[in-house]
Amino acid sequence: MGETRFDLVVVGAGPGGYVAAIRAAQLGLRAAVVEREHLGGICANWGCIPTKALLRTAEIHHLLHHLDAFGLSARDVAYDAKKVVARSRAVAKRLAGGVKQLLAKHRVAVVSGHARLAGAGRVEVRRDDGAETLLAPHVILATGARARTLPGLEPDGRVIWTYKEAMVPEAIPRSLLVVGSGAIGIEFASFYRDMGAEVAVVEILPRILPAEDEEISAAARKAFERRGIEIHTEASVRGLRPDGEGVAATLVLGDGSEQARRFERAILAIGITGNVEDVGLETTAVRVEKGHVVVDRWLATDEPGVYAIGDLVGPPWLAHKASHEGVVCVERIAGVEGVHPLDPTLVPGCTYSRPQVASVGMSEREARERGHEVRVGRFPFLANGKAVAAGETEGFAKAVFDAKTGELLGAHLIGPEVTELIHGYAIARTLESTEAELLRAITPHPTLSETLHEVVLAAYGRPLHL
Repeated sequence: MGETRFDLVVVGAGPGGYVAAIRAAQLGLRAAVVEREHLGGICANWGCIPTKALLRTAEIHHLLHHLDAFGLSARDVAYDAKKVVARSRAVAKRLAGGVKQLLAKHRVAVVSGHARLAGAGRVEVRRDDGAETLLAPHVILATGARARTLPGLEPDGRVIWTYKEAMVPEAIPRSLLVVGSGAIGIEFASFYRDMGAEVAVVEILPRILPAEDEEISAAARKAFERRGIEIHTEASVRGLRPDGEGVAATLVLGDGSEQARRFERAILAIGITGNVEDVGLETTAVRVEKGHVVVDRWLATDEPGVYAIGDLVGPPWLAHKASHEGVVCVERIAGVEGVHPLDPTLVPGCTYSRPQVASVGMSEREARERGHEVRVGRFPFLANGKAVAAGETEGFAKAVFDAKTGELLGAHLIGPEVTELIHGYAIARTLESTEAELLRAITPHPTLSETLHEVVLAAYGRPLHL
């Protein structure tokens, strides 16, 4: 068993881990990253990237069935499920390859195998052909998370799926049950519905996309129901089990009634839990609560020299949050001046369904509950020229301001390409912008981004196109 010394060892090469290692190398630290499966982690291989490839296919499939609205026509529109999946996997492979090149470019040592903490400053890496020990004064755990299961709601990999199986179907099922209506559940519901499946979504909370502003959640529900997606809130699933070539389920509805239903497939999207097992935490002072590692605002655990980032430390479970935490953690270790701890209210959230949903900062309810007197602006995409020209007028934008200071507290969007548009508000929040700066900003015409400006105008009684 050999030993190699580094300044920093990162366990896990997902969007948090590989970014942390690259930033460390940029700062002159000798860095290594350990990965037991695929560079890029869940995001590049089984999450963010391949799902977007699938959703792009679904969007095109939808447009092909509505060509008449654009003066076009096509015959014999069809799809090949195997080719749809193959394209998604090719996209994932390309991005994972890109991560490998980036790590090589920055001279980060990539160590394959399963890593475990093995005492102060020691990481043991095991693989089939042996083991080695990495020595470093700083270790960042970025082991990510996996799909959560509950008693009676266990995947079998054949007809009851997690996100992994849902991304590589042999065929598009005729009917699908989605358990959970967070971003993952809704994206799969949207994809499969656009590909022709009959989809039912069950959510135990009172509304879908429960992390979003209430108005956005309500608008999303209406939009999805118009598309034919069946939605049950304040409901649960009991007795989910394989039944021949399908799934038998009992839906317990909000009024207490029960429905015995059968679907070809089911997807479990009821959250995730951190990969805290078999990492050697039991030999340390690292605390684990509710399946996640406890850290301070600088991502340090209770064990000196051990840090944790990303999904492993809890919500928001987002790739860009993990990457940002990786940078913050490394810069703090390296003594970079002016480093700020992550502010969760600056992290944008995105759901890539049709229509898309995106937000940053406080919801209207949160702002009021925190004691803010608020001004709220809303602007529909129906009144945006670019949206009308593109035939994508569903949805609206909403912004919440502090009535006394003009601070932008939060922004919430549903509609075309809002996952791209939210960045404007994310920058504004980071710069601590008020309505004064946002009103002076000039947006190009015709663009969807004009909606962001019109929302501010609306909040202050000056809408020009309403």
